[in-house]
Amino acid sequence: MAGRLAGKVAIVTGAAPRGEGVGNGMATAILFAREGAKVLLVNRSAERAGKLAHQITEEGGTAAVYAGDVAKEEVAEAMAKDAMARWGRVDILHNNVGIGAPGTPETVKIEDWHRVIEANLTTTMVCTRACLPRMKQGGGGSVIMVSSIAGALGLMGSAGAVAYATAKAGLHGFTLSVAADYATQNIRANCIVVGSVHTPMVASMGDAARERRRQMVPMQTEGTAWDIAHGAVYLASDESRWVTGVILPIDGGLVALRAWPR
Repeated sequence: MAGRLAGKVAIVTGAAPRGEGVGNGMATAILFAREGAKVLLVNRSAERAGKLAHQITEEGGTAAVYAGDVAKEEVAEAMAKDAMARWGRVDILHNNVGIGAPGTPETVKIEDWHRVIEANLTTTMVCTRACLPRMKQGGGGSVIMVSSIAGALGLMGSAGAVAYATAKAGLHGFTLSVAADYATQNIRANCIVVGSVHTPMVASMGDAARERRRQMVPMQTEGTAWDIAHGAVYLASDESRWVTGVILPIDGGLVALRAWPR
């Protein structure tokens, strides 16, 4: 490909998928490497991340594995130190860790609430905090958050997703705050709002739910992890050097055209 990330070092959290197929983190890591970045694959499962690293190196890319729970501040700091020790810089942080749990405010289990907030929001904060000093040292960087249409729209569902929606909406505010605080230091922060893509995370929903999700989309097609990854490459590259504080839906028009005529 074009080498749009040549010479850059990228950290991708939640890089390896939970099941068969290609997840958003996996697709992003692969495209980052294809575009010339050295990629640190961050995952709780070293085995799954190792398989992805092998795939990337087989293609001629450069990737390494960092295994750990980066919701813990000391682990996130060690992650950033690992990237620095390997390659001497951190240019890109792609915050992709995320989990969900069912429940409305009346039914969500409080332990699920805390777990989802920690995985989606706290992890993003501590990983960003760990990488910002390294980005400043290198003269700038790109921080990318991965949100969801659940954080942008009130989506009706039988089980509810109040914890997930709240956490993802929180990422929008976090993005704007980081963008404002670090713009003068050439560190950009942007957020991808993921639409109805088919990934291992949602594969268990079944064919009927998958079809309902497709029909919600104004373009009447289903997205893939590669659609998300191409957006991430743009936000990570110097092509977006003047882009910061953007909440970017990649969703077939769902957020913008929710009330589209049928």
